[in-house]
Amino acid sequence: MLFWRGSEQIGFLCTLSLTLYVCPFSPLSTSLPPIPSQGAFPASIVQLRKVIIEKQGDQEVVLSAEMPLVKEVTTTLREWGSIWKQLYTNKKKRVVQVQRLMWDLMEWRSQLLSGTLPSDEFKELKQKVTSKIDYGNKILELDLVVRDVNGNMLDPENASVISLFRAHQDATTKINELQRLSLARIQSSPTHSLYVSPELARIGEDSLHNYLIRWTSKGFPKDVDMLNNLKVVFTDLGNKDLNRDKIYLICQIVRVGRMELKETGTKKCTLGLRRPFGVAVMDISDIIKGKIECDEEKQYFIPFVPVVAENDFLHSLLNKVTASRGDSGGQGLWVTMKALVGDIIQIRKEYPHLVDRSTVVARKLGFPEIIMPGDIRNDIYLTLWTGDFDKYNKTTQKNMEVIMTVCDEEGKAVPNSICLGAGDRPLNEYRSVIYYQVKQPRWMETFKVAIPLEEMHRSHLRFMFRHRSSQESKDKSEKNFAMAFVHLMKADGTVLQDGLHELVVFKGDSKRMEDVNSYLSQPSTRNQGDVPKGGTLSRSSVGVLSVSSRDSFTVSTLVCSTKLTQNVGLLGLLKWRTRPELLKENLEKLKIIDGEQVVKFLQDTLDALFTIMMEHSQTDDYDILVFDALIYIIGLIADRKFQHFNTVLEAYIKQHFSATLAYKSLMSVLKRYLDVSSRGEQCENYLRTLKALEYIFKFIVRSRMLYSQLYEGKEQKEFEESLRRLFESINQLMRSDHNTTVLLQECVFLVQLIHDPAFSFSLSLSLSSLSLSQGETFQHIQDIVASLLRTINRTVITMGREHALISRVVACMTATLSQMDDSHYSCYLETFSGTTDLVDFLMETFLLFKELIGKHVYPSDWMAMIMVQNRVFLRAINTYADTMNLKFLNNNDFEVQLWNNYFHLAVAFITQESLQLQHFSPTKRNKILAKYGDMRRLIGFAIRDMWYKLGGNKICFIPGMVGPILEMTLIPGEELRRATIPIFFDMMQCEHKLSAHFQKFENEIILKLDHEVEGGGGDERYMELLETILLECAVEHPLLRPEVEHFVDLVKGLLVRLLDYRTVMSDDSRNNRMSCTVNLLNFYKDINREGMYIRYLYKLRDLHMAVENYTEAAYTLLLHSRLLKWSEDQCSPQFEVRSCQTQRQQKEDLYETIIGYFDKGKMWEEAITLCKELADQYEMEVFEYELLSQSLQQARFYENIMTILRPKPDYFAVGYYGQGYPPFLRNKVFIHRGKEYERRDDFQNQLMSQFPSAVRLNITTMPGDDVRLSPLQYIQCFTVQPVLEIPSRLKSKPVPDQIINFYKSNYVQRFHYSRPVRKGPVDPSNEFVSMWIERTTFTTVYKLPGILRWFEATDMKHTTISPLENAIETMQSTNDKILTLINQYQADDALPINPLSMLLNGIVDPAVMGGFAKYEKAFFTEEYNLQHPEDRDKLEGLKDLIAWQIPLLGGGISLHGKRVTDDLRPFHERMEECFTHMRKKVEKEYGVRELVRERRKSSRPRSVLRSFRQSVISISSLQGSECGTPTKPYPDR
Repeated sequence: MLFWRGSEQIGFLCTLSLTLYVCPFSPLSTSLPPIPSQGAFPASIVQLRKVIIEKQGDQEVVLSAEMPLVKEVTTTLREWGSIWKQLYTNKKKRVVQVQRLMWDLMEWRSQLLSGTLPSDEFKELKQKVTSKIDYGNKILELDLVVRDVNGNMLDPENASVISLFRAHQDATTKINELQRLSLARIQSSPTHSLYVSPELARIGEDSLHNYLIRWTSKGFPKDVDMLNNLKVVFTDLGNKDLNRDKIYLICQIVRVGRMELKETGTKKCTLGLRRPFGVAVMDISDIIKGKIECDEEKQYFIPFVPVVAENDFLHSLLNKVTASRGDSGGQGLWVTMKALVGDIIQIRKEYPHLVDRSTVVARKLGFPEIIMPGDIRNDIYLTLWTGDFDKYNKTTQKNMEVIMTVCDEEGKAVPNSICLGAGDRPLNEYRSVIYYQVKQPRWMETFKVAIPLEEMHRSHLRFMFRHRSSQESKDKSEKNFAMAFVHLMKADGTVLQDGLHELVVFKGDSKRMEDVNSYLSQPSTRNQGDVPKGGTLSRSSVGVLSVSSRDSFTVSTLVCSTKLTQNVGLLGLLKWRTRPELLKENLEKLKIIDGEQVVKFLQDTLDALFTIMMEHSQTDDYDILVFDALIYIIGLIADRKFQHFNTVLEAYIKQHFSATLAYKSLMSVLKRYLDVSSRGEQCENYLRTLKALEYIFKFIVRSRMLYSQLYEGKEQKEFEESLRRLFESINQLMRSDHNTTVLLQECVFLVQLIHDPAFSFSLSLSLSSLSLSQGETFQHIQDIVASLLRTINRTVITMGREHALISRVVACMTATLSQMDDSHYSCYLETFSGTTDLVDFLMETFLLFKELIGKHVYPSDWMAMIMVQNRVFLRAINTYADTMNLKFLNNNDFEVQLWNNYFHLAVAFITQESLQLQHFSPTKRNKILAKYGDMRRLIGFAIRDMWYKLGGNKICFIPGMVGPILEMTLIPGEELRRATIPIFFDMMQCEHKLSAHFQKFENEIILKLDHEVEGGGGDERYMELLETILLECAVEHPLLRPEVEHFVDLVKGLLVRLLDYRTVMSDDSRNNRMSCTVNLLNFYKDINREGMYIRYLYKLRDLHMAVENYTEAAYTLLLHSRLLKWSEDQCSPQFEVRSCQTQRQQKEDLYETIIGYFDKGKMWEEAITLCKELADQYEMEVFEYELLSQSLQQARFYENIMTILRPKPDYFAVGYYGQGYPPFLRNKVFIHRGKEYERRDDFQNQLMSQFPSAVRLNITTMPGDDVRLSPLQYIQCFTVQPVLEIPSRLKSKPVPDQIINFYKSNYVQRFHYSRPVRKGPVDPSNEFVSMWIERTTFTTVYKLPGILRWFEATDMKHTTISPLENAIETMQSTNDKILTLINQYQADDALPINPLSMLLNGIVDPAVMGGFAKYEKAFFTEEYNLQHPEDRDKLEGLKDLIAWQIPLLGGGISLHGKRVTDDLRPFHERMEECFTHMRKKVEKEYGVRELVRERRKSSRPRSVLRSFRQSVISISSLQGSECGTPTKPYPDR
């Protein structure tokens, strides 16, 4: 983008999504000019946004005017987008998941920006967006976002430390639940609801809710007003309900009409009978748990399953349908549903378009997880379970109908007391479903009995049993044949127990069964006592009822009442006025009452307790008992099982608590408990009291506020004095040494108390004024700091990091420090009696801070909490540093350990992971810088200033502080580095002034630099700054300058190698890692740093062992062994592998390990050398003959050399060309040793996989500058031949091939690559005349094998080989092949004959055109002798090689004849015939040669030839050429 200022052109780079604030401004006017119609940017790519300009000091901060949530979504999408791209390479499944999250956020962001959403939908969408962001941040391992109650991001600047800590806790708990359920919005509330339309009857595995709809036979609701308005909300669903494995929506369809559908003639049939019709079931688990997004507009089909027979139980049919889906035949019903979050009050506010006043509410059959104060229920749910009725004198079983009514003690029916389900009108009686001719009906029908509370003790339930006939005439004559009843209240005042009740079935006259006097005094259930079988129960004026011994009837009940209890002890407490003499007993019994009963009646129980306290306020008879009961209840709510009742208790305190005098008794008992504990005496309820302290104080505060409002601030001074005495008791307790746990709990509570919105010290004095003056607040904070700060610090120090409360205590400590200003610090530090006490405080504080910084007690994603703690700690550190400057800097008062602790703390602070901005995403980095700034810069400059203030005391910290200062200077940041690197020069000066050198500094910085750079510190820019700054500092000190320059060169060389090493350590190329490791160990060897040298030797060994490079691993350890002597001297620390080893012991151990490696690598020659050295020591020096016998492994190694085949590895020349390679590879050639049987193609493919972007060069010559200077990477690879270097001890001796072959591919340092070229005229009939060889000889820096499988070729020479010399090499190579094969076949009878057959036939058969015939035509002519008189000796050598070939061929053919099979016998005979002709000719032309065989006693096969071997060696030395000749003019591809 370009602008012009006059004639000056201004430009800057614009990127996608860049936000610019462009402000046109006129220097001649203070007002902004009007916005022109045309601007500088293309309108098609620019979006204009409204902004808010805030003044912050002298600066203007431009903020977007978008709603905070939209800005958060935008920032989140950008951050996720960059991470999403990185995930694509390694976590494909996570990519899809994040992609879906981003799609949802983008769609919802558009909806938020539209501004057209209704308020309820906006709230719902906002909740979905925040939950989705939090869930996505969790799975992407990003920082936790803490929010306020409105879902907006919580600003740490506007929140106290404690509230911020609690917000982190709440957010973590919520997100963990969301992640567990993979759902963000379901777990955001403890109460949930399900909206359903149009019809259903039951939800859940157990009966949780009922909803009833009455339909006509035409398919319409009986109530016309309900047409198209059938909707219900099933509410009170809790998290436990949602965690069920399965949740079903169940519809039980009951037909009301005739007994059988097939009956005709309505006049004769009985009508109004309730008969089973069918069921419909749908699994709604995923919908209600939120795994499936549901919309209220989406319809779901629930298939209908009819009963098969007239006596099928609906409950049994339900079980069958839920277990296996039945066929509905296309019948069913359609419903819409939506899962809603919250209770009925919440959802009516948030979803008014769904839930209005006409929507039926179906409450849970049972209590919700939270029973809020004011939620009064008095419902009894009764379920007809089962019955067993005898047919008596009837021929068939009865069609049983149960009729239930609620009756009072006079037998009158209580009207409108029965409800079959939500949405239905109340009934006077209940009639059961009739099952046709069933002896044991199983109804499983649930309905609600709702009776006014005052009528409960007078009411009972009466059940009448009647047989129903399908014919109306017969049905009218049927009477009730039996009855049963049950009392709702027991004699002790408790309500009917939940569960099954087997009722006593009475028989008698139907009229007499309706008389309460005939049954009400009798036992109603069989467990009430022994009921006689068929005996007479009572006689009255109206007749007798007898117990039916052949009939049974069972019901179950569930009481949902907040006013009636089933516990006698709780009832005695709630109705304590009726039996005041039992009050103490009932208060004590409260502790043994089931907690579920207590929390169910929480409000009534608390009202009773505080009423007892109020009515006995003049005495303290019941204060302790009430107090103990109160802390027991608070302890229950603190339990995980009932923790969701916290909100109930909070609501009770704020809205329903009214005990104005309770604070006096509570404070009195609390003080008594604190005083007892501080004296070390046993107090049974003390720990419970501590856990309940928060709510105890809330009750005290609320009680006092109510009292103050009622009596206009009366007794204010008395209250303040009581409060002062109470806190004095707390202080006394904190000074006590009797119980560490007590102190811990008290610390946690007290600092929370200061910041709790519900209670603070301002509230304790707010009876007359709602706020304190600044002076009073200052003093209160000062008192708290003086009393508690050091105690809290010591508590944190003594606590383990795994302690459950450690994070809370640290938060309290941080909160205390955050409230302190400079005056608080100054006053507090003056409270110490002497310098020793102050030094102890500072030192323990520094150690504490350092430990907390090094290992945070908070999870790593609590970024806001960690940064707030850092900010508070930084202020404290700087304040304490000022104190050190004032009191502990002079020589007389100088405290070395204190200053040392300070420097280590400050460096730990600046290097902590949470402040390393370079490791964070741009989004996170910008957030931290905007809110907290770069705290590293502040502490870094403070460290620099403190160092320079030390003066002559600096030497005390050299070399101890070299490492920490180095760690600080490695932090990225130009300004910080420039400020702190000069400290190094200052350290050099200090040590040089004292010792005339700075060797300690140099050793320490080299040691620490290695560790720091390997750990990720430092870069090339740091290397440049270090060099520049140190050399600039040395300019003014000419005496020191040479040493500084030497030091800079040393460190620069080390940094180059360390940076290379760190770069490749994360690389897939193991070869590069090995190369850089070798570079480093060689560097350390050159500068005589043996400790570091050995460290990298073992790193190299580990790299080799990981890929089974046993030979190279052995050579690596051999370097360590060479540093050791055969002496009894103790090992130096850098040599020591095991503790308390002498050099001899360690060298022996190393030799044993190295010999094992050489054995695995088949380098038995090397192993033998070490064995001999060990044996010499055992025999001649230490005389350990036992060890000598154990170490003599040479025999096995010698045998392995002669009997085990060792494949020759190939060698490859690899050139790395181009500027794209690191310096240790760039434009260099290396010779690589291949593995056994590794071919060039395999090696090259593996090489290219390490450099996937490299271009392969298909040439074997040195590339030009266009390739060498290219920014790309080029690789050149071709096979080279090792040059045999026979050891002097083997020359001119008859050496077996097994021995000599080893040296052909081992102990080699020179390698040849030969390329054939044509010179002069070409003879088509004889190409050897013009075939010259261009040979390149590579010389490596070390012999192979060695500590690497490759070494750099430091020397390359080019030579040219004439055709005659080429012929001599070829002839020599052929003879050598013959000799090798003969020896192999003599040593192994199992080898196949084919290779020997092909080699021999190719030489002796003229038809194959092999052998030496063409050499004769090319070189054994008069013309050649005249043209090349200088080649006479070479011609004689060639003739000698031809002559020696005959006895070799003869030996081979003789061996072939012994091994050939019958089918190849003609082939062998043909070969013998050809050889006979050849031998005659050669012996005639070049003379006869004879093999000289060795005669030895050993039966092991030896070389068949002695004279030829000597001849070969002599000719080879004559020609100086030992490498075979390639036959192709181009490299292998």
